[in-house]
Amino acid sequence: MRVLEKNSPLLSLNTASLGHRSPISEVIERAARHGFGSIVPWRRDLEGCEVHAVARQINDAGLKVNGLCRSTYFPQETEQARRAALEDNKRALETAALLGADCYILVVGSLPAGSKDLAGARRQVKDGVAELMETARELRVPLALEPLHPMTAGDRSCLNTLGQALDWCEALDPHNSGGLGVAVDVYHLWWDEYLERDIARAGKQNRILGFHVSDWLVPTTDLVQDRGMMGDGVVDLRQIRRWVEAAGYAGPVEVEIFSKNNWWLQNEDDVLSTCIDRMTTVC
Repeated sequence: MRVLEKNSPLLSLNTASLGHRSPISEVIERAARHGFGSIVPWRRDLEGCEVHAVARQINDAGLKVNGLCRSTYFPQETEQARRAALEDNKRALETAALLGADCYILVVGSLPAGSKDLAGARRQVKDGVAELMETARELRVPLALEPLHPMTAGDRSCLNTLGQALDWCEALDPHNSGGLGVAVDVYHLWWDEYLERDIARAGKQNRILGFHVSDWLVPTTDLVQDRGMMGDGVVDLRQIRRWVEAAGYAGPVEVEIFSKNNWWLQNEDDVLSTCIDRMTTVC
């Protein structure tokens, strides 16, 4: 495995790990000071900011942007709402391009309010992604499908395994144009008995655009916002990273922790110091 060291582009901070408490300008400064080499902003952290100015600060801090989080959900109750969501995603792609982001993360959504049509939700996602790919190609920002744990299938994501994500990639991008790939998030995928096989499959197709780390706590008190710090849970992080790198992935290792009752309440500098320590010792 590659050695993870401070101040390397291989160490990436997803800004959600700090709970969206501080302005993006402060997060950028802290990330660089603590030894991260890359950053993944959330769109909510950029609201009210001049994107060109944020891009300059990131560059001046010596950081790379390895992604932008995250997409507006594709499935919606009406055609008008679906079009609005798609246009919002197109605007986000423009932001990603201005930041120089390596990819745009797609958390795709699932059942609209009152619906039980899961197959229909998946059709809406595929149709939306297919159209969004045209803008992605123009802007040269690849789309990264991020499958989420099946616990989210009713609301946050109807895309729930890496194998399913790769099937969608093959259907939507059969010639493997480089515009559509996957993000491997250990929190959502660690449980899958076919994970090693599907990571190898993704590598053969050169589809892996991101690798996200946190940990699964036992017990978990909130299935969305109680992610563990790396090393505090039951995920074999090093094994999964071996699989990802054996598949050819050479990009950053990105820490992404949602922790409303723990890490989001702690001092931000302490959180970043702990992230760096765990990424360089247990990941």
